[in-house]
Amino acid sequence: MRVFFIFGWLSGLVRVFAIEVAGTESLDDYLGSSTALYEKFRKEVRNERLRGAWVGDSFVYRWDEGGKRVYYSVNVKGVKELAFDHEVMARLISEITGNEVKADRLPIRRMRGKDGGLQIWVSKKWYAWDEGGGKLVRVKRKVRGGEGGEVVSPDGKWSVRLLGAGVFLRAVGDDGGGERVLFQGDAAEFVFGGVTWSPDSKKFIVGRRAVVEGRKVSFVESSPEGQLQPKLHEFSYDKPGDKISVTVPWVYFVDGGEVFAPDMELLENPYQIRRFGWRDDDRFTYEFIERGFGKHHVILGDVVARKHVVLIREDSETYVHAYGGYRYDVSGGKEIIWSSERDGWRHLYLYDGVTGRVKNQITKGEMTLHEVVHVDEVRRRILFSAGGEVRGRDPYYKHYYWVNFDGGGLVRVTRGQDNHELLFSDDYRYAVDTVCGVNRAPGYRVIDVDTGEVMVELGDCDLGRIRDMGWQMPEPFMAKDRDGRFEVWGAIYRPVGFDPKKKYPVIEYIYAGPHDFHVPKVLRFWNRGIHELTMRGFLVVRIDGKGTNKRCREFSHFCYKNIVDAGFPDRIKWIREAGKRYPEMDLSRVGIFGGSAGGQNSTGALLHHGDFYKAAFSDCGCHDNRMDKIWWNEQWMDWPVGPHYAEQSNVTNAGKLQGKLFLTVGELDRNVDPASTMQLVDALVKAGKDFDFLVMPGMGHGCAESGYGRWRRARFFSEHLVEGGRKKVISGEAETL
Repeated sequence: MRVFFIFGWLSGLVRVFAIEVAGTESLDDYLGSSTALYEKFRKEVRNERLRGAWVGDSFVYRWDEGGKRVYYSVNVKGVKELAFDHEVMARLISEITGNEVKADRLPIRRMRGKDGGLQIWVSKKWYAWDEGGGKLVRVKRKVRGGEGGEVVSPDGKWSVRLLGAGVFLRAVGDDGGGERVLFQGDAAEFVFGGVTWSPDSKKFIVGRRAVVEGRKVSFVESSPEGQLQPKLHEFSYDKPGDKISVTVPWVYFVDGGEVFAPDMELLENPYQIRRFGWRDDDRFTYEFIERGFGKHHVILGDVVARKHVVLIREDSETYVHAYGGYRYDVSGGKEIIWSSERDGWRHLYLYDGVTGRVKNQITKGEMTLHEVVHVDEVRRRILFSAGGEVRGRDPYYKHYYWVNFDGGGLVRVTRGQDNHELLFSDDYRYAVDTVCGVNRAPGYRVIDVDTGEVMVELGDCDLGRIRDMGWQMPEPFMAKDRDGRFEVWGAIYRPVGFDPKKKYPVIEYIYAGPHDFHVPKVLRFWNRGIHELTMRGFLVVRIDGKGTNKRCREFSHFCYKNIVDAGFPDRIKWIREAGKRYPEMDLSRVGIFGGSAGGQNSTGALLHHGDFYKAAFSDCGCHDNRMDKIWWNEQWMDWPVGPHYAEQSNVTNAGKLQGKLFLTVGELDRNVDPASTMQLVDALVKAGKDFDFLVMPGMGHGCAESGYGRWRRARFFSEHLVEGGRKKVISGEAETL
């Protein structure tokens, strides 16, 4: 039996809560059983993550041995020793924290190599390990900049102060009122912010930004701690289509010369102008990003010639993923390394930094650049990571490579066919290679970054007896997309205590954000959102459909003006193909859940594919892209805001709802405007649809991942996907009520 209460109106927003009165697994039982199983598994698993840091040519790391935490130092020749005296370290940390610390359970969560030694993070502060003196020395933070917000020139003679629309200059050491006003404007029209001095200290760039009354989002905190009455909150939050203010570069001269203004014809419809930097005494560069992200340019300003020219033009009929791009200026800008998807894959190109001419393409072929790790200007080569080059394997698996500036000499550093994560020494000669995968426990080794040769084996993650205790190894699975052209990869997480003779309801955990891929490629024995469902008899899947990132341009850009698609035809085909191979998947009982963009996606599953998905649990969704943050949505949906925004809105399509829907939102969500969920609720009510809705007071973005939210999610799916009622976990085994 379900009893619904409506608690009146709060700032015009209806508050609806569903209260369970049926005898089911209580919140305490849910959290208790989940924690008990997690702890049972955790006690078996050793070294799932490797925590460590390079100190010169030695790697300092923590290794779990029989329940004890031991810190070792190993050099590249394989000589291994204790990193420090554990008893001494325990005493020193105890003195800092005021708590008793055991030598075999040192609470060191972070380490780093700096200034030639080891530093550890204790009580939210960094301490340097003084091995000779056997003590920890507090690392003091360096304070930069001049007094009172002033910025001092490189030669130390001049200081600039910005105040509102004013630019003020004084000689350093002149406290006798010698400050000059280089410019004073109307602060109601524009303001200045940020100073970048030229190397010769004769001029400087300041950012000038027009004053625009930006959008404010308001919400009410219904139950604030320490007071009875509600509290009103307001914060700045630009949305797609809003009028925005952009910082542009102006150059001022110490001698009072004529200001050098930007060429606004080159900056038409700007979203952002960034990375102001001097190339030499008289020339500087900056980047222009157009609203809608169709253009990303590098512009050169010349204060002597008094002109601005475009060096690099990256234009697209869809979008340029500017925040996923890469730029590196070689030799002060004589050459530029630049990433682009112009040939259909994200690759690197070498530009002439003076003329803007493309000298050559650096990386090539059917692989996608993930990250540039290091540029070696002396040997003119680049260390980078990419996916897709190893055929027949998951194209998201990452490998590391060297390549020369001219595009020759491509060498894969990492060996084998698994996924790799490298942690580099400061000089990039060595790295700790974490070899991992969807279904491979991590292994750790020290490698030579030039050759890929394994120098020292550190060991492997030990999963202990958890498989004998019912834990199931995730399984990667691939099926072709809706058109049979592209590989679609995902993972299957089977129920705890899995029995292949039984039928299990299937739940997809979705997040289809186009900025990245989202199926984990590093094995973790416990993913709370997934495993709390698998321990209750659900089979969970994760999938990266078309429209997600780090694939070829055609695959990724499928999301352009098409967020509503979310790769669902690919996902549905993938699940059906998996169901053919694994008959334990009951495709008559398929649910879906997600948060943020995943909240939008999971609700969209019932609006547009309700014949396949039967139940959706959607948290803090951006249900209408016009209601969400400006940068994320204009990046994929373009600008100006066109009719496609409304056409793809969950609010517009609310009347199409099929199946069972549970919506949640935190009333203090600052990531996605909570009103986006409220407007969907309003549309569903007007359409006469039956659904559940929970507002969580005092909580922000991702409230459904709280203990209470996860409990409600499991109960919801148990009610609507489990034959015969909900499930209750007793001693780690599922029992039908």
